[in-house]
Amino acid sequence: MALKSLAWLVGWTAALTLTTACTATYRETRAEARFPPLGQFLDVNGTQVHYVTKGSGPDIVLIHGASGNLRDFTFSLVDKLADRYRVTAFDRPGLGYTERVNPEGTTLIEQATLLADASDQLGLQKPMVLGQSYGGAVALAWAVERPDSLSALILLAAASNPWTSDLSLFYKVTSSDLGSVTVVPALTAFVPNALVDSAIESVFAPQKEPEGYADYVGAPLTLRRDTMRANAMQRANLLDEITALHTRYGTITVPTEILHGDADTTVGLSIHSIPLSQQIKGATLTVLEGVGHMPHHAAEPEVIDAIDRAAQRAGLR
Repeated sequence: MALKSLAWLVGWTAALTLTTACTATYRETRAEARFPPLGQFLDVNGTQVHYVTKGSGPDIVLIHGASGNLRDFTFSLVDKLADRYRVTAFDRPGLGYTERVNPEGTTLIEQATLLADASDQLGLQKPMVLGQSYGGAVALAWAVERPDSLSALILLAAASNPWTSDLSLFYKVTSSDLGSVTVVPALTAFVPNALVDSAIESVFAPQKEPEGYADYVGAPLTLRRDTMRANAMQRANLLDEITALHTRYGTITVPTEILHGDADTTVGLSIHSIPLSQQIKGATLTVLEGVGHMPHHAAEPEVIDAIDRAAQRAGLR
């Protein structure tokens, strides 16, 4: 009887594992067919980098946040800037269609180095660098590691200073070795679309996401197994990396514009952007009343104004 029970358990586990793997593969294939690459690819030191470039004028690079991809910017902001800037949006390593650099979690500095090298390879001329949320931390790493390769910083709800809250259970599990091989495939295979829609709604709160955003941004790309693992590792390592990085902000000398909503519950204004505005000499902080974590959508005119100010301060306009 014990052997029969064991055999049944082994068989059931094998069947469940196979079903999960096949379903995950099907959903990944469907996501990539529905949300194909929008731009071109560049080989940067052996890493495939996906980017979109549009417009003409002074160069600006856009770096998206956690769990995202460059579609977050091509939804609206790229087109709004392309009449007077050459705009380049990158997928960060491990997300969208850019390969990850480090399987243990591509660090902020590794990401900044890759995107700076990609910009050099594309012939971008000391671009202004805009980063949102996690992308803001990458932009800050770029500014401290490659100070001569950019002309200005624009930081939107940027993660920039150490915090005291614990890593969420979701990221604890999905960044662990066991969770990576068990929970991550199950999420890829079976997470309902309603949960994805709810996650999008929560990141925009208290605003509503723009009409058509959920159907455009390609959230299912983030549910691919490799992408989810890469994103989880980056998020799990973020606090330690920012703790090391934030002591170097005093070396940043380029014009810096910081925008942050006072209703942002994802990256707190008082923890991050208020001290950051004091750590970077000459930085300008714009507090957006009633705005949540997505100012480039909820306060797009204010973001564009900040970009124009940064360009003027840098002597680009």
